[in-house]
Amino acid sequence: MKPRYKPIPTESNLFKVEFQNTSEVFDYPWHYHPELEITYILNGEGVRYVGNTIENFYEDDLVLLGSNLPHAWNNTAGQSQQVIAIVIYLKVEFIDKIWMQSMEFESVRKLLAAMSKGIKIDEQTAARLKPKFIDLLNATSFERLMILLQILHELSLNTQFRYLCEQEFTVDLNLNDKERINVVYEYIQKHYHQQITLTDIASKLNVTEEYFSRFFSKTMKKPFFEFLNEYKINRACKLLIETDKQVSEVCYASGFESLPFFYRQFKKFKNCQPKTYRLNYQKISF
Repeated sequence: MKPRYKPIPTESNLFKVEFQNTSEVFDYPWHYHPELEITYILNGEGVRYVGNTIENFYEDDLVLLGSNLPHAWNNTAGQSQQVIAIVIYLKVEFIDKIWMQSMEFESVRKLLAAMSKGIKIDEQTAARLKPKFIDLLNATSFERLMILLQILHELSLNTQFRYLCEQEFTVDLNLNDKERINVVYEYIQKHYHQQITLTDIASKLNVTEEYFSRFFSKTMKKPFFEFLNEYKINRACKLLIETDKQVSEVCYASGFESLPFFYRQFKKFKNCQPKTYRLNYQKISF
């Protein structure tokens, strides 16, 4: 299940800043590229896939991605809420420049290397850096470079972050199964609230259940049903945050058929109970 290669045209041999405000640009299928990527969500919400992890994203979501780390952001709010993002692509030449190897950039070099695991920056730091990201859009070429270095410097000193992939997640660039992972994603998004079997998903790819199971585990480094349950738990988190539904209602609305199993899966992926998750979010937000 190979992600799609996405070429990144740039006007500079160092980096590119892109303002994404259309679904055609933003909702790009699971893909990878050699450029490092920094994505700041200015508006909107949806589901973010990085490597083999799934999470909801909201406004002020700031994520750093290493070279060839597969990823996709999908807007789940429909046409009612447009997703707007500022995306920075750092070319390999940016890292290889002699000045980047100097001791003054030691912390930045460490940050760029750590991006291979995917980095989620805390919301407070992201909000503090937001004006600088916006300034990038209308700056001159030289000013844009200076602002970018300031952003990287502040991010390199920030300690409030977490990795999205515990192990480096890389792709075999020689595989030819470019679309299969996207078929799986789309099927899960449409049918997660129903019972999904291996027969269902394997038939969509025209392979046997055994082949699909091995194929998915090898590529995503986790079994299919673990991936599916993780998706359902993130849908449950969205309902806990955005609605007043009872936990039992959230359980069934997010595709689980058993309340005890839902509690076990929630504890596994979020390390707390659903009510605690909701309370912790409310404390942060209000």
